[in-house]
Amino acid sequence: MTRYFEVYQRDGAARKGKLLLAKTVETPCILKTEKLTDQTQPIVYAGSLWEISTVDKAEKRLYQLRKNIGDNRLIILPHISLVPDISNCIPENLENIASHSGAIGRIYRKGRNPTEDVDLYILEGAGVFENNAKKLLENILDLKNNTPPDTALYLPNIGLPENLAVLVYMGVDVLDTTKATIAAYNDIYLTHAGSFHIESFSEFPCRCNVCTSVTTLEMKQMNKRDRASLLEQHNINAMEAELAMVREKISRGNLREYVESQCRTRPWLTALLRLLDREYHYIERGTPITRNTDMLANSGESLTRPEVVRFARRVQERYTPPELDVLLLLPCSAKKPYSISQSHQKFSLALGKYRKFVHEIVITSPLGIVPRELELTYPAAHYDVAVTGHWDAEEVQWVCGCLEDYLSKHRYTSIVAHVDGAYRQICERVADKLGLHIYYTNIGTLTSYESLLNLHKTIAGLCTGRTVNEKERKITIMRAIADYQFGKGAGKILVPDNSEIKGPFPKYQCFYEKTQLATLIPQYGTLAVTIEGAEKMIKRNSYVVHINDFLPKGSILAPGIIEADPTIREVDEVFVIGEKAIGVGRARMNGIEMTKSTRGQAIDLRHVKPK
Repeated sequence: MTRYFEVYQRDGAARKGKLLLAKTVETPCILKTEKLTDQTQPIVYAGSLWEISTVDKAEKRLYQLRKNIGDNRLIILPHISLVPDISNCIPENLENIASHSGAIGRIYRKGRNPTEDVDLYILEGAGVFENNAKKLLENILDLKNNTPPDTALYLPNIGLPENLAVLVYMGVDVLDTTKATIAAYNDIYLTHAGSFHIESFSEFPCRCNVCTSVTTLEMKQMNKRDRASLLEQHNINAMEAELAMVREKISRGNLREYVESQCRTRPWLTALLRLLDREYHYIERGTPITRNTDMLANSGESLTRPEVVRFARRVQERYTPPELDVLLLLPCSAKKPYSISQSHQKFSLALGKYRKFVHEIVITSPLGIVPRELELTYPAAHYDVAVTGHWDAEEVQWVCGCLEDYLSKHRYTSIVAHVDGAYRQICERVADKLGLHIYYTNIGTLTSYESLLNLHKTIAGLCTGRTVNEKERKITIMRAIADYQFGKGAGKILVPDNSEIKGPFPKYQCFYEKTQLATLIPQYGTLAVTIEGAEKMIKRNSYVVHINDFLPKGSILAPGIIEADPTIREVDEVFVIGEKAIGVGRARMNGIEMTKSTRGQAIDLRHVKPK
């Protein structure tokens, strides 16, 4: 619970926010360590219990400090400083220091219930976990899972330009300059690409005011104190520059791509990202359902990023294929959505009148498999990957797993694969494991006349079973997207039998008994639901938000929310119900945050209907 911290933008566990103090502090931020005891600063440290000696004296000092600086400066409460691993040895009453007013920061102690008046939690001794990815992640997850989502996290004595992006991506809001200062007095020059001893430089790679005012030779010849002073200024400049880049990446929604490159500066940071991806539920719950930017899959870690894993899981858990007997497996294309690419248009022409017999699935890295009905849905139409013609073992294994899971659950009379290279290798491996027969139609190149003719003849010889006409195909697309977006069964509620799908693809609109229920948004491949559609979906009690007794207008803030479905993610379409109104809009935070936060915009309302 907080009165002074508000989060307004998220990207994974990373977030941008504001500490609403005497001077607003934008987060993520870097505190200058030596100024933490300066009472004119927005964040002030009240001192150590090692120095103050007793809790009574600490409380008197705290009372006087609050009186001097006012409520709108954040006070870090007095505490005994120890590394997190042994903090449980501290008797609880020894740090039972209360602040009865104003913004406060408190040391987090594992296994102790957090207090309700905290705006900032500090993971004391975080610096000891540098180079220990597992322990650092364990401690951060313990803190995050046991404190309210609208409180800030401060990690002291660990921030460097090289690790700042990864730490922020994990959910850290506040860092400090401790290591930058220590590095300067050890003749260490910091950059976002790593740390270097000043003796190793013949030219400064930076163009900050320090590095343009002196040459490397001149700096080396300075006395140690003057050299340290300049290095400290540069090191802090490097941290601030890196933080500005990270904030910009959060704003653009592509911090993950930057983190995948930055984690390469140190092996322990690469390990940290890989371990973090294993904590899928933690990192996924802060990841928006859609973004305004393309998803770039540039490294092996892209296979485990939350958007990729979420898409694959939803295909397996929420998607229901059309009732057809023939499955056609196709390769992906560089152009998205696949159906507008030249290769896929040629495949469609080759199928001709037999396309109505066929269910199409696209094989791709990193997403695994993409049913044709979901080719518009983020990130299926919004990713880019480095194309070399060669797939590494991890890619092949991941995509094989996705295809195997799908074919284990859904059976077809015939399976045709118009693929080559690694795509065929994947199909053969899965077919051998499941004991399936697959017809391969490629002769030479996939788009050659001979290959397309063979595809046509093979499909024509197999297509004697069930079909899907144009009306049914449109309904199938809308239902598949609804199920993907809201869970299995939602499609039949939003797109009932005998629905009419109007508009050209992809601008479909679903009408039932002359009432519009939903519209397909081509930009993201998701559905925008009307108030009439919301009335049907509210009965399902999924993606529903319960609000207090008021008539909402425009936006709903977190304090007005009683309960929210925990499966809600940022940018999800949500259905609002209260005693005075029902509504539909877009989530601006996840469902857990909606329920537990005391500040921030929770929902952008689009339609409201008074009861």
